[in-house]
Amino acid sequence: MLESPLLKNCRGYINGQWLDADSGKTLTVYNPVDGAALGHVPGMGPEETTRAVEAAREALKTPASIAERRRWLENIVKALEANREELGRILCMEHGKPWKEAQGEVDYAAGFFRYCAENLDALAPRELAEKPRNCSWTVHYRPAGVVALVTPWNFPIGMIAKKLSAAIAADCPSVIKPSSKTPLTMVALFTLLDEALDMPPGKVNLVTGSAGPIGDTLCDHPDVRVLSFTGSTEVGRELIGRSAPQVKKLTLELGGNAPFIVFEDADLDAAADNLIGNKFRGGGQTCVCANRVMVQESVAEDFAERVKQRAEKLKVGDGMEPDTDIGPLIDRNGYEKVRRHLTDALDKGAKSILGDVPPSLENDWAGFFPPAIVLGVTAQMACWKEETFGPLVPVATFSDEAQAIEMANQTEFGLASYLFTADNDRAQRVIAGLEFAHVGHNTGTGPAPEAPFGGMKQSGYGREGGLEGLFEFIEPQTVPRGA
Repeated sequence: MLESPLLKNCRGYINGQWLDADSGKTLTVYNPVDGAALGHVPGMGPEETTRAVEAAREALKTPASIAERRRWLENIVKALEANREELGRILCMEHGKPWKEAQGEVDYAAGFFRYCAENLDALAPRELAEKPRNCSWTVHYRPAGVVALVTPWNFPIGMIAKKLSAAIAADCPSVIKPSSKTPLTMVALFTLLDEALDMPPGKVNLVTGSAGPIGDTLCDHPDVRVLSFTGSTEVGRELIGRSAPQVKKLTLELGGNAPFIVFEDADLDAAADNLIGNKFRGGGQTCVCANRVMVQESVAEDFAERVKQRAEKLKVGDGMEPDTDIGPLIDRNGYEKVRRHLTDALDKGAKSILGDVPPSLENDWAGFFPPAIVLGVTAQMACWKEETFGPLVPVATFSDEAQAIEMANQTEFGLASYLFTADNDRAQRVIAGLEFAHVGHNTGTGPAPEAPFGGMKQSGYGREGGLEGLFEFIEPQTVPRGA
């Protein structure tokens, strides 16, 4: 079992109290390195979720000033910075990503709370300069109500930071549901919230358990006014339908199928370096990592070779080892999906540049999948049509600018994309043609706390980060006042 001062209460947190499931049921959390049990969390359900919503509704009756909210946000930043190594260790153990990378995720999380604290005055009431109809007009930014925050396993603290920072800034009480694969990092965060902050009971609530019963309750409960979810498009569609009778506001960051476009005039070494950092972060298990690498025909083999030279130097292993670059995939299903995509590409004519098809897993947990690169990918291959979520680099070729844009947009998703060229005019034309909400220009960087991030098309709607993210949990109230 994983011992940590931040995990002395591996329980849910409702109305300021640590609680077990009413049924006594628990869920086991496993280390993807070897399947060892790390701990147990309560297997909560509709009853506990309902109580959490009721506690949040009561907390809504006691508004907090902007100064108070800023102090909470700043104190969370301090708590994260003071505990980054231990939070990173817990995250590494339950997710598998290298410890050094996990600590970087803690820093990333702190950035969202810091940004909200620094820009909180944007939510102060504002007076209109105009005097329509001889009235003075004031716009107030009211909390939308109780918010449900549902997070995935691939960024156990980064994803909740995006949502919780904006919820606290808006003065919205929250009910948080983490993934059952990586709930320990969330428990550790709640330990810090409980010990380092003086939030009133019910302001933040944690329910752990299976997604179905908890998610259904959050969708059905009339007091939940906003549901913020990061996960698959399939689940996102279900949430839209389930929450429609309540006319809830949804913020959805859903699936991706990111193109990484390299033109022949690009700095190929810089593009290769950026691809390595982008693709192998988290073992390739991110919605914004390159899923389809598209390279102009004249430089495709050269570029693939440069990526190979870099990828074969990466060490795959236990994330707690200091020199590990890529940890295990999250579970057996994730491993087998990457294996299926690689096998399918080779069977359909792709050329192997690096890596062999590893054996199918015999165990029930994850596995170490070494980097693989294939060249000659086509639209008929699974790795082109589906999000791989693993360390496979599929390289396709294109002839010209028009074809690059057409190929990139051959997906229902529109989350992240990347473009490398030395021609700025070309870059601006291609960027305008890409149906993606995030376009990295000569960089493989993903979202940042200071900028809005979200999806187009079936990658969802709503934004996290930036000033736009500050307003996701807000309801503007307009007040005209006569003389």
